[in-house]
Amino acid sequence: MGNALQGRHALVTGGGRGIGAAIARRLLADGASVTLLGREQAALDATVHALQSCVIEGAALGAVSADITDADWVSGAFAGATEARGPITLLVNNAGQAYSAPFGKTDLALWQRMLEVNLTGTFICTQAALPAMLEAGWGRIVNVASTAGLIGYGYVSAYCAAKHGVIGLTRSLALELATKGVTVNAVCPGYTETDIVRDAVANIVGKTGRSEEQARAELAARNPQRRLVRPDEVADAVAWLCQPSASAITGQAVPVAGGEVMAG
Repeated sequence: MGNALQGRHALVTGGGRGIGAAIARRLLADGASVTLLGREQAALDATVHALQSCVIEGAALGAVSADITDADWVSGAFAGATEARGPITLLVNNAGQAYSAPFGKTDLALWQRMLEVNLTGTFICTQAALPAMLEAGWGRIVNVASTAGLIGYGYVSAYCAAKHGVIGLTRSLALELATKGVTVNAVCPGYTETDIVRDAVANIVGKTGRSEEQARAELAARNPQRRLVRPDEVADAVAWLCQPSASAITGQAVPVAGGEVMAG
């Protein structure tokens, strides 16, 4: 930690809770100004209030409301954030959703929703942020994907397909921008202590009759460390990729999963 990101402005989608809030806290600690973006204004306001003490001198913290699947809404939100806190040169595409269903019961609406939120939303936000980065000749784009973008999981085919798409987008764009001073990377958390995992636990309990403790242990068993990942561990990986010193790291998908996936 320090002031390595002082003078930079980071926008974090899905910033109102969980991993997004942890990322915002970590980037603030490194001196960045931060804008939280999400759909629920009340959650955003609460997180801004909770993180206010983390803002260092010369930096700023605020929030904008938008649905990342709506390009016009996103464009307006990014413009407002830029007017308030300066050009966005750090973008963390963290917002996402996960729903489980057997493939045979995955209807077109669920399929399209998973693609829209997890993949198209990343595309829309990246297109909104990229011009300012190219103008500055410097930028960091970090996509919070998932180990589901690197391997397969049963009963979440739409989510896996979308997250694999995020990894493909990351790699392709990294090549396009390799000489532009802008890096593009992904972090791929395993099962993490978030609302998505709490919903998964509740789903397992409801469908199998297992206890909550048994359901959590089932999810944690995928991790060789036999535990769920903490949001702050994901945030530390994101912050590392945002550093000026990480300029040679691009096009990578970094698992944060206790050894569940060993990329290389």
